[in-house]
Amino acid sequence: MKLSKNFSLAEFTKSQTAERKGLDNTPTDEHLVRAKLLFENVVQKVRENFGPTVINSGYRGAELNAAVGGSSKSQHCKGQAADIEVPGVANAEVAQWIVDNCDFDQLILEFYTPGIPDSGWVHVSYVGPDENRKSILTASRVDGKTKYSVGLNA
Repeated sequence: MKLSKNFSLAEFTKSQTAERKGLDNTPTDEHLVRAKLLFENVVQKVRENFGPTVINSGYRGAELNAAVGGSSKSQHCKGQAADIEVPGVANAEVAQWIVDNCDFDQLILEFYTPGIPDSGWVHVSYVGPDENRKSILTASRVDGKTKYSVGLNA
């Protein structure tokens, strides 16, 4: 099943943890609808602008989310979020392009180190045109804990 022109459901639901633990990571019909919105409005647009785009983390059913220590409120569990990278393009550049060119709910430049283009990844979510918050954050590790700051601090 395709979520958009260049992305399959299998790419969005693939998880080494789910495979290793034998967890079913099949989204509900509602989650599929949400995933298609995410891909049509953001991820496919990134692909069309930059080229091949990798999904590091996509859909996570409740069991998988618990197994990886994810937040129970994670948009990954609703089919609304993906963590992506574009090989050969700095994650900060991808994040800025999304901010400038896409509608989104939340964008987080996660664990990016300036000067190391392929460090970290871009978390992006999409809810709906009238519901998207346009929240822009940067996540960094400070004293062993994740700290979120407003804006793209790259």
